[in-house]
Amino acid sequence: MLLGQLESSIACLLVSALIVLLAVFVFTRVTKYDDWAEIARGNAAAALALGGKVVGAANIMRVAVHTNSGVVDTVLWGLIGVGLLMLAYLAFEWLTPRLDVNKAIAEGNVAVGLLSAAFSLALSLLVGASIA
Repeated sequence: MLLGQLESSIACLLVSALIVLLAVFVFTRVTKYDDWAEIARGNAAAALALGGKVVGAANIMRVAVHTNSGVVDTVLWGLIGVGLLMLAYLAFEWLTPRLDVNKAIAEGNVAVGLLSAAFSLALSLLVGASIA
């Protein structure tokens, strides 16, 4: 029994990590600035924004692992949840027309980066609750 639980735990960890990495890949393609280049040059706003997305995706995967009994369901609900988080992030940009989020983060506006991170985290809590 312990060996089966260990195998399941490792499988869930691996698929969760892969889905979080996939989410990071997609998020960095959606932004209009080069996330990695901005972070490399010390742009704290970009690091905050991407960090919020990473933690948000990981939180959704935490819920998917916790509420599903198998790897297949965990993957399915994790992908649905991360997809919802991505849609919510795009909605955040659309709902803030007076604030060009991508431009502000690329310019190093830490306040916007922090707001973006907080929005990603808050939405991950809501998405996680909705997929539970």
